[in-house]
Amino acid sequence: MRAAVVVFPGSNCDRDMAVALKAAGADVQMVWHKDAALPDGLDLIAVPGGFSFGDYLRCGAIAAQSPICQAVVAHVNRGGYALGVCNGFQVLTETGLLPGALMRNAGLKFICKDVGLTVATSDSAFTEGYHAGDVVSFPVAHHDGNYTADAETLATLQGEDRIAFTYASNPNGSLGDIAGVLSENRRVLGMMPHPERAVDAGHGGTDGQALFGGLLGQLTNA
Repeated sequence: MRAAVVVFPGSNCDRDMAVALKAAGADVQMVWHKDAALPDGLDLIAVPGGFSFGDYLRCGAIAAQSPICQAVVAHVNRGGYALGVCNGFQVLTETGLLPGALMRNAGLKFICKDVGLTVATSDSAFTEGYHAGDVVSFPVAHHDGNYTADAETLATLQGEDRIAFTYASNPNGSLGDIAGVLSENRRVLGMMPHPERAVDAGHGGTDGQALFGGLLGQLTNA
């Protein structure tokens, strides 16, 4: 599997994401936000966490206007895969690749801790390494992780089995306890918790390994 990780001014999880992908066996390149094109032959583009452009205006709003995001949208429209984590999830909603929006946490405070998640579906390349109903633990680190969408969008996500993860104990007020959602073609995942920070036992847990391992297996055999 060939993957690229986008780097914005203010990204701080780009190397974590690259390390997690490499540990799963992917060939990984870093891509600067001002680049107008992605490397050839990519299977996956990852948009990492952090504070792109200092979270000015709206989290992810400025990053979504970067030249590379036009290439990301084109990659997805061609049927490519994309993963957005934390700030990356915010960026993907701002580009329109995922529905909904990430608002200020209900408690108006930055949250940084491990949280329990329930795997809501295993029917995606990102979650096939789990079973629906599995409970995993990933870290969160965000101030604007409150997933919000209108009633019609929520009903669509539920009806089409596009909610990937839910919070076991909602830390931020997200609608329906949603922690991660899939695109209509199930090839784009956005999530607030950080699976790339849960791939090394020395860092406190390995529950994220199944996400990256399953993704590698799916895309390698595609």
